[in-house]
Amino acid sequence: MEEENGGLVVQSLIETVNEIASISDYRCAVKKQYCNLARRLKLLTPMLEEIRDSKDSIIPQQTLKALVSLKQALDSAKDLLKFGREGSKIYMVLEREQIMNKYHEVTAKLEQALSGISYESLDISDEVKEQVELVLSQFRRAKGRADDTDVELYEDLLSLYNKTDDSAKDLAVLRRLSEKLQLLGIADLTQESLALHEMVAATGGDPGENIEKMSMLLKKIKDFVQTENPNLDAPAREKNLPPSGSGQAFADGSHKTPVIPDDFRCPISLELMKDPVIVSTGQTYERYCIEKWLEAGHDTCPKTLQKLTSAALTPNYVLRSLIAQWCEANGIEPPKRPSSSGSNKTISTCSPAERTKTEILLHKLASGSLEDQRSAAGEIRLLAKRNADNRVAIAEAGAIPLLVGLLSTSDCRTQEHAITALLNLSICEENKGSIVSAGAVPGIVHVLKKGSMEARENAAATLFSLSVVDENKVTIGSLGAIPPLVTLLSEGTQRGKKDAATALFNLCIYQGNKGKAVRAGVVPTLMRLLTETGGGMIDEALAILAILASHPEGKAIIGAAEAIPVLVEVIRNGSPRNRENAAAVLVHLCSGDQKHLVEAQEHGVMGPLVDLAQNGTDRGKRKAQQLLERISRFVEQQKHTQAQIEAHIQQPQPPTMANSGDS
Repeated sequence: MEEENGGLVVQSLIETVNEIASISDYRCAVKKQYCNLARRLKLLTPMLEEIRDSKDSIIPQQTLKALVSLKQALDSAKDLLKFGREGSKIYMVLEREQIMNKYHEVTAKLEQALSGISYESLDISDEVKEQVELVLSQFRRAKGRADDTDVELYEDLLSLYNKTDDSAKDLAVLRRLSEKLQLLGIADLTQESLALHEMVAATGGDPGENIEKMSMLLKKIKDFVQTENPNLDAPAREKNLPPSGSGQAFADGSHKTPVIPDDFRCPISLELMKDPVIVSTGQTYERYCIEKWLEAGHDTCPKTLQKLTSAALTPNYVLRSLIAQWCEANGIEPPKRPSSSGSNKTISTCSPAERTKTEILLHKLASGSLEDQRSAAGEIRLLAKRNADNRVAIAEAGAIPLLVGLLSTSDCRTQEHAITALLNLSICEENKGSIVSAGAVPGIVHVLKKGSMEARENAAATLFSLSVVDENKVTIGSLGAIPPLVTLLSEGTQRGKKDAATALFNLCIYQGNKGKAVRAGVVPTLMRLLTETGGGMIDEALAILAILASHPEGKAIIGAAEAIPVLVEVIRNGSPRNRENAAAVLVHLCSGDQKHLVEAQEHGVMGPLVDLAQNGTDRGKRKAQQLLERISRFVEQQKHTQAQIEAHIQQPQPPTMANSGDS
């Protein structure tokens, strides 16, 4: 048994060293050290092969234990070297000290494991022993050695972050960075962007204070590269370049591509989006990039690291329109949305037999038999859930008006089937308009008020799905959906609360719905959810409060709800997104209201705000800075007022009439 275990360990060691030997093309920041490490480890192969092929197949227990330690050290080295090949180039420069500490930690483990092997007890040749001794001595010499760093590269990155007004100097810095980091083409830049996202995903959402800095630096480098090379080898850009004689003219007569606004770029590829889609967290990405991300097995939002509640991708029509307007204003051909067919209309590919089945189900829906209606609605619910073709075919056959009619049925189960079938059908973009046009919203609101808890949950989810289309936000809000959503948010199951919150958030993006939500009593409910221990609704509550605080009624009610201590606590200890939203609420509350500023100061907001201004998300930093500036101005005003009062007190008082008569 011991012999068998020894053989397995040695074979595993050989395979690991072979894997290490296949890793190459390390990032420039670590190339020298990582190449040396890989080269030294390859020299262990002859020793391992001789142990494997030895006639004396019994490995002493102490040596076997050392070989197991060596396997663990080699696994650490393999992970380190893989990161050196695939990791972010910018990260490796900015976090070089951390990277090198890890490197020295791995080499120390390797040296310790190799030192623990009793080579005399192994049946290996003298030449191989000498070779291993050489490797061991190299590890010992490297242990305390400080390697030269590219100080200029590090300082260039820092100077770019702390940007000066010297644009000529900035251009020189950007040129050096793009060359030294080898970020010269779209493929390089996209790979770097993906490396950053992979690194964030691997940290579970806590990548450290430099992640925002790294993303910002990459954007600056990309802007420079694209401006300097308008004919860059990017298939995604070839059709979007300004035509000859158009674009922005510079003093030297050249024409350079205008810098793309950050909101128009895909956070993954940093490219101008052609087909922007929204994921369940509300973030927008280029369809192709987010599909690749999801296909790679990720189930989180690349930007926020929140878990995606579904893999559904919703077209962002508003952003697509804004991008088209910007392109037109800058003389750029608007990006064409990729399409697999000449028509935008989705056509069902269901077989004739499947269409016949659908028609039979519709006949049952239209019958007067409650039993038939219930079974047909249940089958349509399942068919609509199954795939996109079914959703199109069912809608084309005319099921939507019949399902809408069943929303008012007194049969609880039939109602559940009907609302859930409409929810599943609404996933198809073209069906959203058909559902609203069929007069479904009043029926959905009725279910939201009177249905079973499952039906109410699915009614809320349906309203969220329909409200993705902007004009539907107005319709849904005007037909009384908001008060029952607030009720569900207050008294529903966990799933019901989540569905109600996402629907309310979407609806309140439209300014006219904010007052309706406030008057329906949503603020006290949100404050309760915000302070509920283990309630799991803090993210949603803060996101809605951040929207409502921009409305005068919302601001007044939130301010009266003793929100300041809660918001300060979230800014101090919350997640990055929650800290950002809490600061956004506080900005609105403190706008023109010194009472809230004083209260926030009394609850110790200054320290958390300073930290947020340095380490928060981009929006969180802006909000924190606004609050710090307001507090600073308020403190200065207080000092000025106090100084005036003290000066007035210290002025000599004029003599009284009585005193003047005594002279």
